[in-house]
Amino acid sequence: MNILTLNIMLLGAIAATNAVAGMFFLRFWKRSGDRFFLLFAASFFVEGVNRAALALTEHPTDGAPVFYVVRLLAFTLILIAIADKNRR
Repeated sequence: MNILTLNIMLLGAIAATNAVAGMFFLRFWKRSGDRFFLLFAASFFVEGVNRAALALTEHPTDGAPVFYVVRLLAFTLILIAIADKNRR
C-alpha cells in the first residue's frame, strides 16, 4: 500500500467522522431549536464534503486554494455560531 492510497483512506475516514459529528449536531438542533447547533452541523457537513472532494482529486493536497477557502468557510461558521450564542 503506497502513501497516496493511505492518504485517500484517511481522508475518507475524516469525511465520515465529520458527517457523523454533523448528524449529532443536527439532532441537537432538532431537539432544542438553537441556531448554535445548526451552524455547527453545517460547519461539519461542509468540512466533510470538503475532505471527500479532496480525496477524489488526483493529487490530494491540503494547501490548494479551493480546499483552503472551503475550510475557512467551515471555521467561519463555527466563529459565527459562537459569536451569535454569546450575543444573545
